[in-house]
Amino acid sequence: MISKVVGPKYVAIAKSWMPTLAVWGTAGGVALVHFTDWRLILEYVPYISGKFKDDE
Repeated sequence: MISKVVGPKYVAIAKSWMPTLAVWGTAGGVALVHFTDWRLILEYVPYISGKFKDDE
């Protein structure tokens, strides 16, 4: 459906950029976790969340 609106040339260009966008998106996500409050984000990851439990 999108190829009818955009055109086959631009769909082919977008498909060729998908791996690059995936790598940059992953790197951006890792950078976001690294530079923000990473414990706040990683407490929602099931395996890692047990490491941050407070004994109160």
